[in-house]
Amino acid sequence: MEGKTRRRSTRPGLVTKKEYMSRIGKKPIQVPESVKVNVKGNLVKISGAKGEMSYKIPQGLDVELENGTVQVIKKSKSPLAQKLYGLFARLLSNGITGVEEGWEKTLALIGTGYRARVDGNSLVLALGFSHPVKFDPPEGISFSVEENKITVSGIDKHMVGQVAANIRDARPPEPYQGKGVRYENEYVRRKAGKSAKVGAKV
Repeated sequence: MEGKTRRRSTRPGLVTKKEYMSRIGKKPIQVPESVKVNVKGNLVKISGAKGEMSYKIPQGLDVELENGTVQVIKKSKSPLAQKLYGLFARLLSNGITGVEEGWEKTLALIGTGYRARVDGNSLVLALGFSHPVKFDPPEGISFSVEENKITVSGIDKHMVGQVAANIRDARPPEPYQGKGVRYENEYVRRKAGKSAKVGAKV
């Protein structure tokens, strides 16, 4: 019938708003024997062979240690706590991996004359410009170069990824010949050049 709107029932079990808990947040995080996790106040410190990282516990969340595991606890039902619940658990998991094994991101230089070298702690790139491109590593980040492949290493996964992204942005792979800086195993979609398009005409 026109003009008639359906009302949602407020009876329990019918049209209600469900509270969804993050699967990542609910899962306990295993702590290797070589890694130490300490919770003091609103700060979580994680230390291992590769170094140490600290995380501030967001408002509405808590962290518990039990039987070699770390568990993120949601103390509040606020939208912010729900949003950060799984994210913070993932950050702690990444931190544990980082201090134990470290994180790496590898990039490849594609192009004639493109070269990379490490000068002290800095990365120096020749990318076809009139000047070299230099990257000074943030604290906790190191560079290594082998056969025109650059490896960015560190214990902070986010920082490793960000530094690698900055290096790639210095000369992103162009779509015609694929020259530039790309992630290892990155697929670059190629475009046909003008000459190829003209030659394809009948």
